[in-house]
Amino acid sequence: MEPVSRRAAMLGAAGVAGAALVGCSTEAPAQTQTPTGETTPAESASASPTATLDSTPRWPLTGRVLKNEDAAKHIAVAVKVPDNQGEHPQIGLDKADIVYVELDGYPAAVGQSGTRLVPIFHSQFADTVNPVRSIRPVDIPMLSPITAIIGNTGAFPWVLDYAKEFSQYLVWNKSYMATKGTGSYSILGNRVRTLNGITYYDRAVACHPKVLAKQTKKFSDGPQQMYFPWASSEEEVSTAVAGKAATFISVPWKKGNTYPMSYTWSKKQGRYLRSMPWGKHVLADGTRVSCDNVLVIKAKQTFGKIYSSGKVVPHYGGHDEPIHMIINTKGTFYYANGGAYVKGTWTKGEVNEVFQFTLDDGTPLKMAPGQTFVELPNTTSKITIKG
Repeated sequence: MEPVSRRAAMLGAAGVAGAALVGCSTEAPAQTQTPTGETTPAESASASPTATLDSTPRWPLTGRVLKNEDAAKHIAVAVKVPDNQGEHPQIGLDKADIVYVELDGYPAAVGQSGTRLVPIFHSQFADTVNPVRSIRPVDIPMLSPITAIIGNTGAFPWVLDYAKEFSQYLVWNKSYMATKGTGSYSILGNRVRTLNGITYYDRAVACHPKVLAKQTKKFSDGPQQMYFPWASSEEEVSTAVAGKAATFISVPWKKGNTYPMSYTWSKKQGRYLRSMPWGKHVLADGTRVSCDNVLVIKAKQTFGKIYSSGKVVPHYGGHDEPIHMIINTKGTFYYANGGAYVKGTWTKGEVNEVFQFTLDDGTPLKMAPGQTFVELPNTTSKITIKG
């Protein structure tokens, strides 16, 4: 499915099915490929309940009201940010519309896996984002529906080849080394480190999203579809309609349900405050990381190589990469906003299709406009939610 037009996107913050299905057949194909390559009956996203059309122009990645449609006509910028303790504090996350949390790159089965972040900027840009690291395979299906440019320091060769196959949806090749002299990246001197006489720059690379956005002419019209199913009013938000109390959310990332990322509801701030396994998540300038929405998408994790068809070869001999299986499949999600949460089933089709969300009662998810943190834990992860 090709991305829908900006006009269609701006006319529809159309809930779970609307904008993503404009111009597409509502008849589900007879079969589809699972991430393992096995053929099973298709579960088309079009089977999800259709939400009421909202004609209010909105920012595609936050759902907030868009007063001037021309303001959204520019490419979205995603940046790869490491998230392990030695790589903190970070810079610029608070300006992102969406922040994804994904695997860093060590086998979760042996308890070594950390996390990596992907802040995505569109309604506003951080001046500087730091640190910056490499692309992971899940970034391709995660970011393709947004038609973004990715700030990065490279990737393993097969991952770059995989990204190249979807160049119609992503600008992936504007890395630190490929854009020298443009001002898209810089080195922060206070983050350069020396160990055993060797100088390391892995924590020192910084990206400047607004400058990086100028390094391509692609996707100048901005994201072509609403990325999440935004509610058109506070009364329509799913957590306001049928939510259960959620003042604390814990999302473990390592075996034995350890290494949790957590979110604590602040009634005073009207936001969820984020914590790392070792304490509060605080940026270099002292800003506490917080968000309006917490979205937990449980997806099977493996390590290996993934092909454009979605087929995965676990423990690929050349180089194992962390893979979140989110292509042509489904799973469980939790959504929290305003101190309450709802639960349901997510589905995602092809690489460039958005997630679809259906609540346990069969109705479509409707999210509150705002900044969203998206956690991608394994299917075995035990999510703890307290009222």
